[in-house]
Amino acid sequence: MTGLEEGNFTPTKVSKGDIAHALAKGVISEVPLIGAPAAELFSLVITPPLERRRAEWLNAIAERLKELESKVQGFKIEALKDNPLFITTVMHATIVALRNHQKEKLDALQNAVVNSARGIDIEENLQLVFLNMVDELTPLHMQVLKYFDNPPNWFKEYGVKFSIYMGGASTGLEAALPELKDQRDLYDTLVMDLYNRGLVSADKTLLHAMMSEQGILASRTTELGKKFLKYVEA
Repeated sequence: MTGLEEGNFTPTKVSKGDIAHALAKGVISEVPLIGAPAAELFSLVITPPLERRRAEWLNAIAERLKELESKVQGFKIEALKDNPLFITTVMHATIVALRNHQKEKLDALQNAVVNSARGIDIEENLQLVFLNMVDELTPLHMQVLKYFDNPPNWFKEYGVKFSIYMGGASTGLEAALPELKDQRDLYDTLVMDLYNRGLVSADKTLLHAMMSEQGILASRTTELGKKFLKYVEA
């Protein structure tokens, strides 16, 4: 695996990414009229941050794996070269990481790689489905999912006081995530995205149904949603 060979945790200087960049630049330079300026733009604007992003990602993965090796008895980094699911996970997660900048998504991808390395008890096809979900969902999606998994724990963890006699599940959601207050169209869309992927049991209709405080604070993640959170959390 590039940059994670035994005893070497520094990304190598030549990789498939470098080859792809050279090819892309070559193709751009061949385009009439706009070729040269476009090639220059590619070199000045796109390449430096992309290379930096790749190096930061691979170094972060290496550090996480070294930490895992130091804490988990019997775990050896060198053994991962014989783990095809781990190799697939790293390659897939790396592609997703390179086209994302949000820390929450990068953390989720790192956690997925580490969980794959340690042999998390989730069927391998489902792990790959979850990686696609990390790519498709926004950090706000994942915050909503995390809240719905255990609303009372969310309020306790973030020190938010919540008490109401009657309301909708949306009432609790707005209290938990103030940036969603008066943003019904937005969080209806977020919830429906999670619902359509089978991660939560409530659609936007139930979200606004009147219920007691006990109902508002009930968990609404499905078994699949709980597995997804387990996969992308440290």
